[in-house]
Amino acid sequence: MNKVLLIDDDVELVGMFREYLEQEGFEVGTAHDGEAGTASALTGAYAIAVLDVMMPRMNGLETLRRIRAVSQMPILMLTARGDDTDRIVGLELGADDYVTKPCTPRELTARIRAILRRTQAVPDTGSGPLVVGQLTMWPEQRRAAWAGVPLELTSTEFNLLEVLARHAGKPVSKNVLSEQGLGRPMARFDRNIDVHMSSLRHKLGSISDGRSCLQTVYRLGYQLIRE
Repeated sequence: MNKVLLIDDDVELVGMFREYLEQEGFEVGTAHDGEAGTASALTGAYAIAVLDVMMPRMNGLETLRRIRAVSQMPILMLTARGDDTDRIVGLELGADDYVTKPCTPRELTARIRAILRRTQAVPDTGSGPLVVGQLTMWPEQRRAAWAGVPLELTSTEFNLLEVLARHAGKPVSKNVLSEQGLGRPMARFDRNIDVHMSSLRHKLGSISDGRSCLQTVYRLGYQLIRE
């Protein structure tokens, strides 16, 4: 499914993005305020939503919060250049990634494709579940559980956790996590991975000695402990 939902009150910008995305083979729906965007997102008709932070009536962060309360659909945030607070809050609320404005239609399309490649990858139906200690992942179904209890993960959190699980017991660099989990190289001063790792720590359980199963390895990255 290649249906993209654009949620932004800038009608001219949305029109430009829509025209480019349609030329690239996407079906595009639009909404110009948070309430309409939330309603459209929750229809289940779209593969991904592109959500602007700065909107009247109901801003993008509140829109994201309402969507995430019900759905784990991929969400790409549009944030103002240099506004680190909105980016971090958006990621903490469950955004999969962000693009800073102003951005080109080509850049936006590339970021959308990177997210969809990871969420719509053709599964290897011959493979069984991926098990690391009390963590079990079913990549073909994009499901995960800790000690038998289902985990509510965003698409990016699932991607990153799968990368860590496949390298369990070994540190994985932020660059590798960004390339394999987000589908793009890590930008300078990018805190995206750190915020997603913090969220995963809260969702995953502890190992027998009480430590988090997800550890920071100084100067090397992150490691999922195999126990």
